[in-house]
Amino acid sequence: MVMPTITQNAQATAGETTVHQEDELLINSLRAQDWQEFYGQDLIKKTLQIAIKATKQRHEPLDHILLYGPPGLGKTTLSHLVAKELGVNIKITSGTALAKTGDLAAILTNLKDGDVLFIDEIHRLPKAVEETLYPAMEDYALDIIIGKGPSARTVRLDLPKFTLVGATTRFGLLTGPFRDRFGITQRLKFYEPKELVHILGEAADKLTVSLSDQAALSLAKRSRGTPRIALKLLKRVRDFVQVSDYETIDQTSVVKALDLLRIDKLGLDQNERHFLIKIIERHDGGPVGLKTVAATIHEDSGTVEEVLEPYLLQLGFIRRTAQGRVISAKAYQHLGIKYNKD
Repeated sequence: MVMPTITQNAQATAGETTVHQEDELLINSLRAQDWQEFYGQDLIKKTLQIAIKATKQRHEPLDHILLYGPPGLGKTTLSHLVAKELGVNIKITSGTALAKTGDLAAILTNLKDGDVLFIDEIHRLPKAVEETLYPAMEDYALDIIIGKGPSARTVRLDLPKFTLVGATTRFGLLTGPFRDRFGITQRLKFYEPKELVHILGEAADKLTVSLSDQAALSLAKRSRGTPRIALKLLKRVRDFVQVSDYETIDQTSVVKALDLLRIDKLGLDQNERHFLIKIIERHDGGPVGLKTVAATIHEDSGTVEEVLEPYLLQLGFIRRTAQGRVISAKAYQHLGIKYNKD
């Protein structure tokens, strides 16, 4: 057995990074530029538009906004649209990037009146940074401690009247006092296939590719109700069509391309099907504990809970019970395996 060298591993990592960057560039290029282009989430759009219009009439800063829900549903795009509607600049960062209070202070002191500060994965802010945000959000002030010990003193700096837009996929991890400081809290929902068909059609026009209605519906059904996934699948199919000399993206080319990627008609990938099959084969479909599941498929518990299980739970293919994970009859049927349990 030939082990990969450090150079080979580095090249593989670099290749994966390049693909990820290309995908992000694609998403950015297809991002909605105005409210009319942003399709879906109608109630949230209306709520934000009313708040923006009212705050502009009063010449006041917009209330802080908290957007939560699964990844890929448009939280970042909505933050850009809010800033554009307000006619201000937007500063983008993430909870992992703000490791120290000094990092936050550097960003806040460089904002201008009315600017939007977008913090992605805001649930990952360190406790000290979160608490520093409290007076910044409420009083537009920053408390800085100078010195140590008995001689330490607090200096308050005035900040521009900014709007914080926080995005999170783990709403429950935010503390109550932090959540209460947001004036507008909205949950993004998954998209229906017909909504994704519309989004795919608009994206195909921007990419100057021909996409049939049937092909768009097939892509939409495999996209897990998520626009970002739909756009990534469209890119993969576009690449397949280009190298295979197809003239258009039709139903046949979509099926062939996604079969090649091991993505089935419900959007399950190879890893998720492997997860289901191993529990069925090794543990008779459960119930089986999380640690046993992780050991069975050679993954860590965090990957099982945060990567593999969410979509399977959404489909009703697994259940989390007090005794452990249980594979449902629906999953057996989808996999074509006979269900023998009562």
